[in-house]
Amino acid sequence: MAEFISESPGETFKFGEGYSKNLKAGDVIVLNGEMGAGKTVFCKGVAKGLGITEEVLSPTYAYMNDYGGKLYHFDCYRLSCGEQAEALGLCDYFYAGGICIIEWAENIKNVLPENYKKVTIQKTGEDKRKIIYE
Repeated sequence: MAEFISESPGETFKFGEGYSKNLKAGDVIVLNGEMGAGKTVFCKGVAKGLGITEEVLSPTYAYMNDYGGKLYHFDCYRLSCGEQAEALGLCDYFYAGGICIIEWAENIKNVLPENYKKVTIQKTGEDKRKIIYE
């Protein structure tokens, strides 16, 4: 595990952009952090690093947003178990060749692939964040 201290949303974005350079097709990232921690900002940075130009939005009501098959951004907040994710077809995307970033993954932990990466964003001030990653 490593840590990065972000002083602003802009730095969180830049960190996500840099983090994307170490990702490969099929990677699954579990993204942890309370509401407002900067998870979507991080995802926007990852998307930019992957060459995605469309606007990245939080998928809270859609469960998952697909960005050209390169990035799948999940929000499992409203799911209560992995079986719901399976019933919605979300688990199929873990093996679709893109990069999956999953928010609120603890709600579907029993269906996550074995070898996922973990990123945790912790609020440490108004705009300051500690990002713990592997």
